[in-house]
Amino acid sequence: MGLRFARRLPGLAGRCAVSHRAPTETPARVVPTPRYNVPTQSQFTVTPEARATERETPTPTQMSATGTTTETPVSNEWMNLPVFPEPGENVRAIYEKGLELGNNPNAFSIFGDCQARPGEFFGVYETDEGRVAGLPPELRETVEHFTGSFSRESATAQDGTTPGALLWDQWHRGEYGCVFGETPVDCELRVHRPSFVIIQIGSHFESRNTEYLRRIISQLLENGVVPILATKADNRELDHRINRDMALLADEFDLPLWNFWAALSDLPNRGLYTRDDRPLQGDIYLTDEAQEIHRFTGLQALNIVWRAAAGE
Repeated sequence: MGLRFARRLPGLAGRCAVSHRAPTETPARVVPTPRYNVPTQSQFTVTPEARATERETPTPTQMSATGTTTETPVSNEWMNLPVFPEPGENVRAIYEKGLELGNNPNAFSIFGDCQARPGEFFGVYETDEGRVAGLPPELRETVEHFTGSFSRESATAQDGTTPGALLWDQWHRGEYGCVFGETPVDCELRVHRPSFVIIQIGSHFESRNTEYLRRIISQLLENGVVPILATKADNRELDHRINRDMALLADEFDLPLWNFWAALSDLPNRGLYTRDDRPLQGDIYLTDEAQEIHRFTGLQALNIVWRAAAGE
């Protein structure tokens, strides 16, 4: 069982064990936004200058058969992609197949790590009435349609989750209604029956990230679930390969991509900081302002794909 490597990964289950924001103080560089100040889509336009700066990343190297080091050219064209998904016609066919299989049209799931858990991401849309009241009417309708999914804890959105962990039958520890022998993905599809799944994972990456993601996406499609792929904010791997591969997978399967990375271009340090108690992890935690953008653009992405799938 190749997936059992997840047990041996150092720090796999503890990198995000607590809130990714300091509970008692905000880093000096954070400029908090008004609590109910809802951004508009135009605020997430990425300038050519910002993209050009981000392209100045190290070129990956590899060892040749002769033992010499050679440079491998890479493409960061995904940086030019828009923040919000542009769903193709196939999402409706996937969605309708799922309805025939018994999926819940009012349910979505999230596959991610600590920054995807309800307390850090979408939970406010079920616990903060004032925030919901400040949303545009179309997004309030989306919140109402999917109520029950925003604040739900699951086996697929946990601290330190990786694509490999989602396919490991011991990752859920028998919690969240999961049973022996099923993976977190199996469990989520059985217990929650989502029609949509947001996949935003990669800060805790593995050598076989893309292979495992491809297997996960294939399983979702077989079950009539519409995957919404998402890029992440950080570049912990130093060469952007996680976001690049996520964009390539979206293109390979003709799936909607929520390019969250692009939404942060105008923030200082891209809205990231290093926690004082975890200095070795680097800038992978979202500031308050970045977290607000994360929530709002995520809701917009869900709204866009849902309406495209439902034919609205």
